[in-house]
Order: sequence, then C-alpha cells, then structure tokens
Amino acid sequence: MKIRFTINDIAAARDAGAIDAASFERLSQFLASRRAALAEATSQAPRYDVVNLLWYAGALIVLGAMGMFSTTAFGLWGDKALLVTAIVYAAMFAFAGAYLWRRRDLHTPGGLLIACAVGMAPLAIFALQSMYDVNPAGEARPYRDFYIWIQSSWLPMELGTIAAASVALLAFPFPFLVMIIAFALWFMSMDLTPWLMGVAEFSWDQRATVSMYFGLVVLAVAWLVDLKRWRNGDFAFWLHLFGLLAFWGGLTAQHSGNELGKALYCGVNVGLIFLSLFLMRRVYAVFGAVGVTTYLSYLAGSVFKDSILFPFALSGIGVLLIVFGLLFHRYGAAIGETIGELLPAHLRGLRPAHAREQDSA
Repeated sequence: MKIRFTINDIAAARDAGAIDAASFERLSQFLASRRAALAEATSQAPRYDVVNLLWYAGALIVLGAMGMFSTTAFGLWGDKALLVTAIVYAAMFAFAGAYLWRRRDLHTPGGLLIACAVGMAPLAIFALQSMYDVNPAGEARPYRDFYIWIQSSWLPMELGTIAAASVALLAFPFPFLVMIIAFALWFMSMDLTPWLMGVAEFSWDQRATVSMYFGLVVLAVAWLVDLKRWRNGDFAFWLHLFGLLAFWGGLTAQHSGNELGKALYCGVNVGLIFLSLFLMRRVYAVFGAVGVTTYLSYLAGSVFKDSILFPFALSGIGVLLIVFGLLFHRYGAAIGETIGELLPAHLRGLRPAHAREQDSA
C-alpha cells in the first residue's frame, strides 16, 4: 500500500515535535523542487489541444504540398529549378524555425518549421540525382513515387534525410525530428530488402514481414530511450508511435491462414494491452484494443454469418471497446502503479523513467 505525504502532513509532524524546523525546511524545499520537476516533465509531454493540432497539421500539409509541387515543377522547369526551390524553402523554414525557437521560446512551431526544412532534403537530393543522371535502379521515376515504389535509387535521398534530421536534432532537440529519422529508416529497410534477399522483387507478405520486424527494432529503441528522462522532451513518444504503426501494420497485413494464426494475432494484441501498463504508454492499449476488436469482429462474422444477430454482435463489440476505454482511463494509472509494486526490483528497473517516477511519487 502506497502512502502519500503533503506539505501539510509534514507541517503537522513539525508542530507535533516529530521533526525539527530545519528538517521541515529541507523537506519543503525538496517537495517544491520535485513538484517543479514533475510539472516541467509534464509540460514537455506531447499535447493534443487545438493549437498544437493546427501546428502539426500545417507542417504535414507543407511537406505534402512540396511533394506535389515537385512533380509539376520538375516537368515545367526542370531539375535546376527544383533544386533552387528546395534550397530556398529549406533556408526560409530553417531561419523562421530558429527565430521562433531561440528568440520567442516557441519550441513546437519552431521545431515543426525546422522539420519542414529537413523535409526539403530528399527533394534537393532528388534534383541532384536527376541533374547528374545518378539512378542506380536504371529507371527514372517522378519524386512522388518516393512514397510508393521501392527501389535502390531512393537510398541517397533516405540517407540525406537521416543526416539532415540528425544535424537538426543536435541543434534543435525537438522530438518530432525523431519521427522523420524513423520514417526514412523504414523506407530504407524496404529499399534494401530486395538486395539483402537477393531478389529483384518481393511479395506483399514479405514487405509486411519486413515492416513488422523493423517495427520491433524501433520499439526496442524506443524502450531504451524511455529508460531515461529527457529534459528537452519526450523523444520516445514518436518512436513508440511509429514502431507500433510499422509492427502492428505489418502484423495485421500478414495472411494468418488458419484459426490458430488468427488466435495468435489476438494474443499478441492482448499482450500489447498489458505492455501499455508496464510501459505506461496508452498508445499500446489503443493498437492492442483495435487488434482485439478486429479479431472479435472476425469471430462475430464467422459465428453469426448471414444472421440478423450479426449487427447486434458487432454493436456489442463496439460497446465493450468503449467500456474498456473508460476502465483504462479510470484505472489504468492505478493498475500500472500496482504492477510496479508487484514486480521484482530488476524488472522495475526496466520500466520507463516516467513509470518509475510515478511508482515512487
């Protein structure tokens, strides 16, 4: 059972003579500094209010718009104009982002503008490849195919994006830049797979398998990053999110075949729900709940196929999902704390820093 003390409790202990005035002063300062540290850590966590949503949506629209622009500009003006445009845009975004970050102390919009500047790197490298006719795959494709087709000619663009994002991350420690690096690495894993497997092409199932294993690697890295509390923000958040997208998406895209495979799929998703309590990351519960719902919907469709009861069974699954969300919201933190108390010391040390701090709070 965990007992929590407030400043009033300590003051009462001082008045009762259990501690002296000097001890009370030291404890008061410690609690104040601890409260400030927790408040700072909370303020650095990802926020989902309307303002932040607009900032992130704007950055994503800019990155998408430049991809669309490149195709038209390349056809009308050629590779040199495309290169100049990418450089000018990168310089403008970098200058504006640095100004907001350093002069105005607006880290989120400033960091997103820096991310937009990094997003110009593959565009510039694509223009350079076209100018010097460097295309290892032997087949020229428009820039928009960077997000569709898998081929080795994209490797310089991926490496350049990773390098640009890494340099930006050193100067501006903004967690979203980690997402760009993870995204480029995911593309690289796909582009390198045919070469590593010694085949010209590989099937959809093989792509899903590569994505699944790559997602596992990213999740392992996210867990390692999460073992330490980072003063400049939650750098593990985007790694957890992207790793789950790659892993869960690859897992769900697999052809499970028989009923045992489908049941194992459900078991993995149940494991994600429990893992969310261990890691204190709700995103795992979200993906796990969607996966379990997918499996239950499959069962409902099989058992109640061509039956009037199917809509009721599906509605019941939806209600259960809502109830699960309510229970997780109400009791998730308490269950996580209980798990922390029951775990052996060596396993508690493997929990993320924020989970360990909550256990000791």
